[in-house]
Amino acid sequence: MARRAFILVEGGARTGMLYVEAAQRLGLHPIMMSADPAQYDYLAAQNIETIRVDTGNLDALIRECSRLRATYDIAGITSVGDLFYATAGNLCRCFDLPGPDPASVERCCDKFTQRQLLAQAGVPVPAYRVAANAADIESSAAVIGLPVIVKPAVGSGSRGVRLCRDNEELAEHAAYLLDGNYIWGSSPRILVEEFADGPYYCADIMGKEVVAISAADSGPSPHFVFRELTYPAPLTEDECSCIADVSLSCLRALGLGWGPTCIEFRWTSHGPVVIEVNPRLGGAPGPQLVQLAYGIDIVTEHIKIVIGDKWDLRRRHSHVSAARILVADRDGTLDWIKGVSEAAAVPGVSEVKLYVGPKASIVTKGDLRDWMGYVAVASPSFAETEAILERAVEFLSWSITPDTVT
Repeated sequence: MARRAFILVEGGARTGMLYVEAAQRLGLHPIMMSADPAQYDYLAAQNIETIRVDTGNLDALIRECSRLRATYDIAGITSVGDLFYATAGNLCRCFDLPGPDPASVERCCDKFTQRQLLAQAGVPVPAYRVAANAADIESSAAVIGLPVIVKPAVGSGSRGVRLCRDNEELAEHAAYLLDGNYIWGSSPRILVEEFADGPYYCADIMGKEVVAISAADSGPSPHFVFRELTYPAPLTEDECSCIADVSLSCLRALGLGWGPTCIEFRWTSHGPVVIEVNPRLGGAPGPQLVQLAYGIDIVTEHIKIVIGDKWDLRRRHSHVSAARILVADRDGTLDWIKGVSEAAAVPGVSEVKLYVGPKASIVTKGDLRDWMGYVAVASPSFAETEAILERAVEFLSWSITPDTVT
């Protein structure tokens, strides 16, 4: 009998390994298709089969999958991030496998189209306009009113996202996005939107079921780099129900509801406002925190959906989990990070994960790439979880030497 293969179209530097390990636990043979497999260091470390292929070329991917079917039983195909999720959906349709609707995913990944569809359905979203040049950005901000959020219409990880509080910051960020500093995959399309001020929450959804709602705190303006994540969010039952109702409205408006969805909110004076709908699973350490809080391995359950198996979202327990993100505070060369083993030994600490090591070059971007790692903990209560987190991070310190300018 042919081995059952599980194919990942690109893997994600931080979440891909979770999929590889979960697939192996399910008795599947993971295969990574990537334009550059070397970018995922865990593949070589775990001796994972890889195929170098232009993942932007659907015909090339179809040829590779067809070739693999001579050796393997392809049980399922998926991807981790936004960029290739629609591609994976197209492959699933080609090979008659379960998968998301590619057209719905593509519409959702265009933030302007997403905003239009949500607004048409009556879902609460910030006021918004689309811009293609500096003059458009300036006029859009004038109509909406400062402060505004300015960000690429397509992208992830908060890349290129900035709060512009005055005309000087607006002009500065427009120049950054349009003058060659930001890399565009196509012609620039920029979303200018009202700043929805309020606490941040995120709904993790599988199918049409809200699995968990988290809270997050980000660092100082004008960027939005997360510093701490907490499951569950400290909300009332009515507030959770409200977020769940709006989440389901988003799925209907965007034609989603197969597999995972991650919906971001700000709770304003008018209630929850949708900031972004992501047609995929949230990134690490979100899945780990869901498992710590509720005993649900959301990555494994996603793979079960992908391969057509029965999935199970029942909660095994109800704890409070949290992660403190380690964020670089300056550019330069990382000399050392100390206290990792001491932090990991604190009772209640589940994981101390580092993304960088000594001699790494640190270049702060004001987005997800500023993360150096995280500490994840869990306990039965909010107070105890926060206390464990504080005890653990007290052990951690690092040194970054600024690069010498010549």
